[in-house]
Amino acid sequence: MCIAIPGKISKITGESRAEVDFGGVFREVSLDLLGGASEVNVGDHVLVHVGYAISVITEEEARLTLESFDLILAAQDESL
Repeated sequence: MCIAIPGKISKITGESRAEVDFGGVFREVSLDLLGGASEVNVGDHVLVHVGYAISVITEEEARLTLESFDLILAAQDESL
């Protein structure tokens, strides 16, 4: 199973690179699969898998995804 994590673009760092904020953890990711930096803007939310932004999503989609992850983790903690 593969999981993509939502993050928010905080800075464009090159023609095909951006810094993405994952809740206070910043990582540089590739924008190659989205067509490069010209296809996104600072403030956009993206799904990132293994260092590649694979999709631009809405802020609402990002929030719902993170909430789902929180529910899964909480359920896992309860089962331990």
